[in-house]
Amino acid sequence: MIVSDSVADLPTPTGPMRTYFYSPHEAGKPPRKRPGLVLYSEIFQQTQPVRRLAIQFASLGYLVAVPEVYHAHEPAGCVLGYEDAGKNRGNALKGIIPMSEFDADARAVVTAFQNHAACNGRVGAVGICLGGHLAFRAALLPEVRATACFYPTDLHTGTLGRGGGADSLARAKDIKGEMLMIFGRQDPHVPPAGRRAIYDALEAAGTVFTWQEFNAAHAFMRDEGERYDPAVARLGIELAADLFSRAMNAD
Repeated sequence: MIVSDSVADLPTPTGPMRTYFYSPHEAGKPPRKRPGLVLYSEIFQQTQPVRRLAIQFASLGYLVAVPEVYHAHEPAGCVLGYEDAGKNRGNALKGIIPMSEFDADARAVVTAFQNHAACNGRVGAVGICLGGHLAFRAALLPEVRATACFYPTDLHTGTLGRGGGADSLARAKDIKGEMLMIFGRQDPHVPPAGRRAIYDALEAAGTVFTWQEFNAAHAFMRDEGERYDPAVARLGIELAADLFSRAMNAD
């Protein structure tokens, strides 16, 4: 499988949203339409680890889109660093963007997939850290068939977005697709009580979901730094691949 990349600026209510597309091609075979998968990044936007993760998912046969979640506040192409300055900026931005804008951006990506010549109209979502929460929000859209959330932050506290009043868990009953929730047991951002709150909310809502906890730290999917766990990351991708294969490729 060969993966090519392209860039598009998708229209949103708060201005153009730079979005990176990764499209798979099988050598010697005619192109065919594929399911779309929106990949939400950490607070740093599309870093090299996120780009490599997007390529991995594209290599499984999905048209992958990585939107810049801070497009209304940073110039197109902005990548925040993993150092303290980047962390502080990313954490500040996620707290000043209204949830309604995050939701409008999710709608923009789904619409782009529906209009994309290489997409068959089936859509899924996956995200890590902040992106795990944004993927959860995307799952509220009826078109999203399957969603994988890796250690989603601020989900159990409802503190994402301006005003810190995200109603994500309260709206779990609106999720129509299947969910995969993956956590690291040594992740201080989603402690045991937080994980329990998320589990209980999904169960109470009647959500169809799979739950997995690994002995891993926060950001174990990021293939840079001391917290990266390649064995656990590989297992996580396999679980997500199984979900997307079942939920997005079945008639």
